[in-house]
Amino acid sequence: MKIKVYKSDLRESLHNFMRKCGYVPFHDSYTRVLSGSGYPRFHIYATQNDTEYVLNLHLDQKRPSYGKETAHSGEYDGKVVEDEADRIVDFL
Repeated sequence: MKIKVYKSDLRESLHNFMRKCGYVPFHDSYTRVLSGSGYPRFHIYATQNDTEYVLNLHLDQKRPSYGKETAHSGEYDGKVVEDEADRIVDFL
């Protein structure tokens, strides 16, 4: 699910905003872990243009098990992902 955040709506850096939302940096993205085992977790990749950030949100239900493949088991829609997107927007 893609969430558009206008840069003018943020009063801080994207990094600080994501931390306020409960996310931590993870390589070139952000995650919010939902259990002690590390999964499930919400995962966000952020891109930007001149006026906005685009947060690409998905839910990783389990650890990747694909070895050298690039397959992914993330959920990009559904009630849980929609509720998380709403929660992030509420922080604005």
